[in-house]
Order: sequence, then C-alpha cells, then structure tokens
Amino acid sequence: MLPSDEQGDRQKVTFKLPASLKAVLKIRAAELRVDIQDAVADAMSEWKAASRGDVPQVDTAGAPPFATWLTEASTSQFKSECSTRGIPYVQGLAQAVTLWLTAHPSPRHQPPELTTRRIIVCNQKGGVGKTAVTAGLGGVFAEDAELARIAGGAFPGDAELARLAALLTDAESTTGEPALVEVDDEYEAPQLRVLLVDYDPQGHLTKQLGIKQLPANGPSLAKFMSRQVTGDIHDLIVPVDDERFGGRLDLLPSCQDAFLLDVMISAARNRQATLEHALEPLEAHYDVIIIDCPPSLGIAMDAAIYYGRERDGEREGQSGILIVVQAEDSSADAYSMLVEQIDDGVIDWRITTTYLGLVVNLYDARDGHVVTSSLSEWYSLGEPRVIGVIPRRKEQREAARTRRPLLAYSPSCAQSRVMRQIVKEIS
Repeated sequence: MLPSDEQGDRQKVTFKLPASLKAVLKIRAAELRVDIQDAVADAMSEWKAASRGDVPQVDTAGAPPFATWLTEASTSQFKSECSTRGIPYVQGLAQAVTLWLTAHPSPRHQPPELTTRRIIVCNQKGGVGKTAVTAGLGGVFAEDAELARIAGGAFPGDAELARLAALLTDAESTTGEPALVEVDDEYEAPQLRVLLVDYDPQGHLTKQLGIKQLPANGPSLAKFMSRQVTGDIHDLIVPVDDERFGGRLDLLPSCQDAFLLDVMISAARNRQATLEHALEPLEAHYDVIIIDCPPSLGIAMDAAIYYGRERDGEREGQSGILIVVQAEDSSADAYSMLVEQIDDGVIDWRITTTYLGLVVNLYDARDGHVVTSSLSEWYSLGEPRVIGVIPRRKEQREAARTRRPLLAYSPSCAQSRVMRQIVKEIS
C-alpha cells in the first residue's frame, strides 16, 4: 500500500512480467530496502536512457499480469518509448527490469570492485576550501594518465610534510610549503568516471566550473531527495568539458531550492537515506561520486554522512568522510562539532563510517606561529590523519576566476600536485 502522501501522484497500472523476473525483483528490492514500485520506476528511467544496443531481448512468453504503482507521466513516457522502439509493453518492462537487476546487484554477491566510491567532502565551517578540494580531487580521479605524467613534476613527500609541520628548516619557514621531491614513478592517474555533486545551495562548485545553477522551478537534487519530482535524474548531469578529463568528469549542479532541503526531507521516512535514494540511479555510471557538502550540521548533512557509510562488500576506506580544515583555531572548533554529529549518526543508524583523512588547505607558514602550531596540532591527532597540506597560492583563485578546474588551468602547480598526492593516499 502506498503512503497517503504518494497516492495522489501514482496510480495502479497493470502490465505483464515473466514470473521469474518478478520473483527476483521482489527479492532484490527487499535486499536493497526499496519499494518495488520505486524499483520499477527507476528501471523504466534507466531503460529509456540506455543505448538500444545495450538492451537484451527477454523471453516473455506466458508472462502473467504484473501490477505496480506509477505516475501518469511515467506510464505515458514508458508506453511512448515502447512504441518508438516497436516493442510490446511486456518486452519493454522485462528489458527494464533486467537492466535494473544488473545495475543493482544483490549485496550478498556484489564484488567490492563494482561498488561506486562515495567521498563526502565536508566541514560545517565555511570558507575552508571544501569546493576547491572537491573539484581538485575529481579532476585527479578523471585525469588522463599520459597528461598526468607530463604535468606531474614532483610531489610533496610524507617526510617533507612532517618537516613542514615541525618547521625544522629555514627554507620551510621562508616558503611556507614543503620542499618538492621527485615524483613517484609508480604513480598512475586512475582515469575513472567521476561525478561531482554540488550539494551546497550556494552553488560555489557549480559556479567555479562555469556551469549554471539549476532553475528553482525545475527538477533538482533536492526535489529528487524529497520525491517532489519523478523522471530521470540523469537529465540534470552536465559534463565538465576539457581534454584532460576525456569525458570522464561530470557535475550534478546545485539549485537554490537546497536552502530548504532540511525542511523538504524532515518528514521523509528514513530521511538519512534520501540522498542515497536520489543518487542510486547514477551509481552504475560512475566509479567515484564526490559530494561537496554545505557548511551545515543539519538533516542534509545527516543524509551525506549516511551516504558515505561503508556498505556490505566494500573494502575499508573505499568510501567515507574527507574533512577539509585550515591551520587556525576556528577550524578546530568546527571539526569537533562535525565529528560529534558523525559519531552520533554511527550509533543511531548502526553503521560503520571511515574517516579518509584531513586535508589542511590554504597553508602558509609565513602567517606565523598560530598557523604553524595549528598544523602541528592537526598532525598530532593521529586519526584521522593528515593526508595533504595544500599551500595558499594564486592558481586556485585564478582557476575559479576563469571558471575552469584547477588541473585544467594549472596542472603542474603545487596545489595540483598535492591533489594528486591526496588521491594516491586514499586509493
């Protein structure tokens, strides 16, 4: 039975579906904790988006009636697509369910390498550079291997970072960044399919990449999370065009309606799972999904924390939380509040969450003792460990001004090199 708030939007529709597919669909939906009608709606959307050459023919002889609940628009679009493809409705539905089952395997048998990595970039303090780190890491994950080798040059090594923290040499005190060592010959750019998600209603990531925010009166991530719209969330995706990324880097732009997201999802069942529900149809298309979180400790942040949890079958550290800080006291205060929220969620939802590490951004030792001593304190935490110290330099500001990704604007600068180091640390 549908919830009362959805009965007006959906209506009972009867198709036909092979009994074997219906049985597997019922089990899979239960395993993944989704309603069958939601699974069917997602299956139809994914089937419409799939290349016809990727859609298998299914034996539908003797298929019995199959009833589900769909919106009038979804039903109409599905029937229209079947007519366009010249196939019966039973064949279209069978193909859609088959594709959905393939894209959403049983968690009992899902090999770790098939699980999309989910990286939650966060800190409830604004202005620490979460957006710059999100865009930088996304660029590194998607970067062309040959172009990365040409641009690599050198990386700050762990030993140099430790010396930077302790400020043991005059050179480090003067330059404010570690000395550079030769690039690791074993480094290979991952060349993965990456989706950046601008989860912040301020839209800094969207604007920095030169892409328009989604209109407030149209579909958006927030509306998919709150189930105020139906359709295909793929339609919101915008590619980040640059030869360095080879068509592997995409963005889900922000929309200002996300300012109301906490209110929009506050009454939802399993509201902590709303982000996962919205993004799940995209996971089969990407190797890595990186969430640029808003500076908030609200319900939306709960949904992001839950989305980054360790799923069954994942290796430890495959997904998790990446916290961006600065070497100053207010970042430490914000960090404590964020960790408290994460720890509460782990207990309340009975999940396991991995801290991928701390990234200290906009560091310059020339700012004095408060900054250098603060960096030492970040290192002294031990866990989560510091996995990157990004120097304060002009290239990131210039890249944002020109509306280009950092790695496309200045692939060999010190900031780009540290971004590569961070990806290596968490890979």
